[in-house]
Amino acid sequence: MSGRVLVVDDNKVIRQLIRVNLELEGFEVVTAADGVEALDIVHRVCPDVVTLDVVMPRLDGLRTAARLREDPRTAQLPVAIISACTQHEVESGFAAGVDAFLAKPFEPVELVRLVRQLVRREGPPSADGRHEAGQAGRTVG
Repeated sequence: MSGRVLVVDDNKVIRQLIRVNLELEGFEVVTAADGVEALDIVHRVCPDVVTLDVVMPRLDGLRTAARLREDPRTAQLPVAIISACTQHEVESGFAAGVDAFLAKPFEPVELVRLVRQLVRREGPPSADGRHEAGQAGRTVG
């Protein structure tokens, strides 16, 4: 059993792309279309990792990550942002408690490696090499 991943993205095509890539590697995948839906189901599905897009209707990825951190039941849950992020969003994400970033468009192998590392709690890689700006030494609490 590789683990269960909650994939949150308002783009159905991207949700399916992430789902297929993770399921091929043995992960169980549950999806949500935005942060509100993710917060609604996270306690029912009890994922090992959550992936979040940043720009979503109703509740964006950074605010969703912050809500997950505020809830004692999900405070330690590994969270990765999968988005075409700006440096500002990366910094805001770390401030909100996000563990790792993967820039869109992503390579499927990078997605799988990132999720595996978070499931194992080995600590995140340095985003994708493009967003290292002083965050490389950060460890997962």
